[in-house]
Amino acid sequence: MDEPRKHQVSLRGASAKEISRDALLAKVSQERELRNFTRRATSAALFLQRVWRRHRAVKVVSMQLQQQWLAEMNQNAICWNKMQISRIVLRPFIFFMTFLSTRYQRIETREEDCVKLCFRVLLESINSTDPNENFCSLVTGTTEERKIWIYQSKKLILLCLLILVEVDYTDRGLQDVGVVSLGMRLAVLLTDWKGWKSITERDTQYADAAVKNLIWFIANKESGTYNSIRRYIWKLDPVPTQGASSCRTDDRFLITASALTLALRPFHFRDTAGTGSGVLELQHAAENYFFFLLTIPWFSERLPMVLLPALKHKSVLSSCLRSLLISKDRISKEISEMDRLEIHLQSKKMPQVAWALANIIFLATSSDDGAVSSGKFAPGLDLVAYVRFVIILAENLLACFGKDGQVRFRNQEIQVDVDNQVDPIGMGLLESETTCESLKMSYTDLLKPVCQQSHLLGLLNLEKDISGRMTDTHQSSEAPMSFELLDVAYYYSCMIRIFSALNPVLGSLPVLNMLSFTPGFLSKLWEVLERSLFPGRSHDAKDNSFGNDISKSKDDVSQRKQKWCAKDRGNKWVNVLHKFSGNSPTESSKMNSTGKSSFDRIRDQSSSVWDVEALRRGPVGLSKDMHCLLHLFCAIYSHLLLVLDDIEFYEKQVPFTLEQQRKISSMLNTLVYNAVSGGVSPHNRTLMDSAIQCLHLLYERDCRHQFCPPALWLSPGERNRLPIAVAARTHEVLSATVIPDDASAPSSMAASVITLTPHVFPFEERMAGEVVGPGPGSVEIIIRRGHIVEDGFQQLNALGSRLKSSIHVSFISESGLPEAGLDYGGLSKEFLTDIAKAVFSPEYGLFSQSSSSDRLLIPNTAARFLENGIQMIEFLGRVVGKALYEGILLDYSFSHVFVQKLLGRYSFLDELSTLDPELYRNLMYVKHYDGDVKELSLDFTATEESLGKRHLVELKPGGKDICVTSENKLQYIHAVADYKLNRQILPFSNAFCRGLTDLVSPSWLRLFNASEFNQLLSGGNHDIDIGDLRKNTRYTGGYTEGSRTVKLFWEVVAGFEAIERCMLLKFVTSCSRGPLLGFKHLQPAFTIHKVVCDVPFLATLGGQDVDRLPSASTCYNTLKLPTYKRLGTLREKLLYAINSNAGFELS
Repeated sequence: MDEPRKHQVSLRGASAKEISRDALLAKVSQERELRNFTRRATSAALFLQRVWRRHRAVKVVSMQLQQQWLAEMNQNAICWNKMQISRIVLRPFIFFMTFLSTRYQRIETREEDCVKLCFRVLLESINSTDPNENFCSLVTGTTEERKIWIYQSKKLILLCLLILVEVDYTDRGLQDVGVVSLGMRLAVLLTDWKGWKSITERDTQYADAAVKNLIWFIANKESGTYNSIRRYIWKLDPVPTQGASSCRTDDRFLITASALTLALRPFHFRDTAGTGSGVLELQHAAENYFFFLLTIPWFSERLPMVLLPALKHKSVLSSCLRSLLISKDRISKEISEMDRLEIHLQSKKMPQVAWALANIIFLATSSDDGAVSSGKFAPGLDLVAYVRFVIILAENLLACFGKDGQVRFRNQEIQVDVDNQVDPIGMGLLESETTCESLKMSYTDLLKPVCQQSHLLGLLNLEKDISGRMTDTHQSSEAPMSFELLDVAYYYSCMIRIFSALNPVLGSLPVLNMLSFTPGFLSKLWEVLERSLFPGRSHDAKDNSFGNDISKSKDDVSQRKQKWCAKDRGNKWVNVLHKFSGNSPTESSKMNSTGKSSFDRIRDQSSSVWDVEALRRGPVGLSKDMHCLLHLFCAIYSHLLLVLDDIEFYEKQVPFTLEQQRKISSMLNTLVYNAVSGGVSPHNRTLMDSAIQCLHLLYERDCRHQFCPPALWLSPGERNRLPIAVAARTHEVLSATVIPDDASAPSSMAASVITLTPHVFPFEERMAGEVVGPGPGSVEIIIRRGHIVEDGFQQLNALGSRLKSSIHVSFISESGLPEAGLDYGGLSKEFLTDIAKAVFSPEYGLFSQSSSSDRLLIPNTAARFLENGIQMIEFLGRVVGKALYEGILLDYSFSHVFVQKLLGRYSFLDELSTLDPELYRNLMYVKHYDGDVKELSLDFTATEESLGKRHLVELKPGGKDICVTSENKLQYIHAVADYKLNRQILPFSNAFCRGLTDLVSPSWLRLFNASEFNQLLSGGNHDIDIGDLRKNTRYTGGYTEGSRTVKLFWEVVAGFEAIERCMLLKFVTSCSRGPLLGFKHLQPAFTIHKVVCDVPFLATLGGQDVDRLPSASTCYNTLKLPTYKRLGTLREKLLYAINSNAGFELS
């Protein structure tokens, strides 16, 4: 607006700067709010003044009343009657004590004297037999008198609880402890009418009703009884303080016993009152007892040992558990909310549900002397209520740990400050950060009862008793049995996951050890799974001859094991293991002898037979019950497989027959394949981890000693298997999207079908992934025939991954002259095979042969003492990698144990038989030894020989001083096996693997098992298929398949020994093994070229034939065969040529 018009008057008579309507309304509203605020502030100030004046007035009155009360009590040292006690003693006392103590939440010295005086008067009155003098006789009077007594008794109990919490229990507050002792005695007497000496039989009804009213008041949460007792117990040390005075100890014991008596009053009163009354109040008492007391860290450890039987009495613990089950949904919700808040505020603290779980297990199982290792249940305990409520707590605890079953505060130290006051619901774990780890282990000690066999047997006997009662009442027994067994399965499935989360070192080992060796438990789990997953199939031992026929195919190993097992020393162990499956040895042998199906019939069965229909969706389609059973079964059986040797598995067939083993393998194979194909969710992680471990153990055992048909392992992928190239690409994408440091990501998310279950892809598909031929570029080397190893190491070892390029070899003969011929691939093949032959020879010292009948190669432990020994082994890894990279077959196979290391896998005890059968037999002798193992004078050491000297190696720290006993013999056996199979050859396998992976991808190698790796390396069979070779042979130079010389050639080759045929193949192709997939894949193709040699006709009639020898062009896989006329001449010349170790020179 222009400046001259700024103050113009409008035609409406108002200024041009007038306020708008909205602004005017806002201003009015603001003024109105200001007036209202002023009015409220004034009213509040007046109210505060009135409250403060009233407070001061009441305070003055209370102090005056206290002085008058003290004066009257001191002057009238007479026996008070019940009405005088109520009106003269208690009424003013409750008034001024409620104001002076409750308001300030502390008790001064003057109030303490009043409390002592009042409590002594009341105790004397209650102990009086005169009804007129006994204060508690008011309950037998008029209705008004009973109301007065109940009101005053409630106030007295609240005052006693306040004193219990606020008094100083240190040495400085020793005098105050007496006040607490008096108060707790009074509170106990007030809640037990049997201690009132003036009550007669006709008055018990009134007394019982009054006490009932008082006890239900205690049970109510609003009274704060359990909260006060919790705060008191929290101050008690988990371990009794040393050097405490006997007087103080006696008073503290009396106070603790009285406090627990008050806490347990509702349970005992409900137990004696009969049914039909106080159900709701008992429910409140159980909930308060659980939330405020059972969630105290080290609750049982803080209490005197003599008080523990009262806590685990059936009238307390069983009643509490049954009541808690009624409101389990509300309790679970409240626990979850509290723990969620606790973890959010203080992530270093153990959730309170963890302490409730540990305390309940301890009270339900500990013996009277407080031994935490006892697994026996308390007498009269309601086991059904116990199991079901523990499952609820365990599931809530696992929810606090996270969906993946891992502790949310995994990477943080867990602590607690016991000495500081905490919120009544505040939870902690330990006293300080410095002792966190050791006391964290102490928490798991509270759960040790579940690791005892007597604990599990008690639950199994319960299941048996319930099913028996159902049978006696002519009801269906199948459902109760399954339900009760499921309860046990849920119970231990949760415990396994809790132990794994809390103890990263031992994990669930204590629980699995007990479950694995409990007779009949594993077989019961399998029976339920078998009925569900294999409906309609026979459960006998049919097709068992499959295992027998396979055993016959392993003549050497099987016969040795049978001879050894025939001895009596193994019978006891075998009989124990037979109990696990519920079968006797005679039943097992009978099943073996009565099997009617043959190996061939089972081997040729369709893959669909082994594809379990119920598991085709993986864990997604499983019910919660089946999910739990599978997890528990896989966890137990994968643990048991670690200690089962081949004798027990194949010959004695414990804990399962071979037919059952095949069903288990097919179940796991189908589950894992379909789970990984569809993606593993965090919810299914624990199940899949156990299933994958169990599957791998069974598959590795089948690879060493077959018990499953090949179709079983291929079966899950027959219907919807992706091409291996697509599976490999999927794995690359998954690996790229998972953050390596993300601990919350499940382990299976980065895995895929091709890494977890590569066996579902046929061997031919897997091996086609890496054999690609020479890389770009070339490397020229000159090799002396007499120094092939030295020259190769010097010229090729430093190349590393550049060794993928083509190698052009020029040989120098032993006479020092260059050999004829150009290298178009054949000479490089010859070089690789010759250097492998030289270095893998035991005489060279780098590798030795295993003591088994197969005589497979294993690194020589003395190689580290040789010059450049480790470097030479690394170079050998590159040589083998070059052969694998270009598809060149070598004449050597490695030991199963060594290949396991190259593939990044751990070797277990049962694999020792393939490396050192004698040591394996000796360890089995120790395992099955019936006497005292100390008689064998063994310790935890092993002897290693190198360069003629013996070295003592300790299997564990201080092993030479640890004697092997019957208790630790399994540890000794596995320690020896671990040293021989893993630790001893680890430096050599690492060096070899470094060279190998320079040329071959480790991820590709892991697609194969040990046998398949050797097949990749050497082609497996030591003979060639003449029919396949003849079918894929080309003829040049004038030869045809019908030529006379060609017919004579194939007749001669057919008459060769296997080794001679291999030598012929090496002569032509520089490799004695045929291609893995047949001669169809030999490039260039095997070729017979005609070499025309004219012989005069008369010379032919005189028996003369061609004198020229056959020659070869290994670069082109071509045999240059002269036109021989006679069979004998062709055979003689061909044998001479292939044994001359020459090629081009023969031309």
